Amino acid sequence: MARTAVCERNTKETRIKLELNLDGTGNYDIHTGVGFFDHMLEGFARHGLFDLKVHVEGDTHVDSHHTVEDTGIVLGRAFAQALGDKVGIARFGYFILPMDDALVLASMDFSGRNYLAFEADLQADRLGTMETEVVREFFMGLASGAEMNLHIKQLAGENTHHVVEAMFKATAKAMDMASRVDERIDGVLSTKGLL
Repeated sequence: MARTAVCERNTKETRIKLELNLDGTGNYDIHTGVGFFDHMLEGFARHGLFDLKVHVEGDTHVDSHHTVEDTGIVLGRAFAQALGDKVGIARFGYFILPMDDALVLASMDFSGRNYLAFEADLQADRLGTMETEVVREFFMGLASGAEMNLHIKQLAGENTHHVVEAMFKATAKAMDMASRVDERIDGVLSTKGLL
């Protein structure tokens, strides 16, 4: 059974169309209008082994905030849709990813409850045309849309590009781990019987 999703979001600030295949090979086609953000989503897809198509028309003449945040929400919703009733999935995932000077921990749970803990010291104000303050907004939108509990913690690093890229890749690896089907799991991995 294919674990795929097609999600759209149209507001006065953004028009987003996104396609996701959880059981892909890391292929991507991404155009958000924010170059650095494209680079981050490409890394997310490649290292999570998700096939991902993202096309965004956003109000980037204002700033990157709405484009980045809303894409996070839609990507999260696509995960929720593709996971369906979550039968058989590992549910929890974690990864500690090094990237040169940077070391980032990402740990998550497809619990059905959204929560974000984000600890980082991003020293640069922007990366290309993307303001670094929107990095947290992306992950907040992702956690909200996917109804997952997400913890991201910068353990080391001074180069902001490296730190942020490590965040995206570590989160992708954790989500790949958590979304994998384990044949030993009967139903959903919860004593409540529901996620």
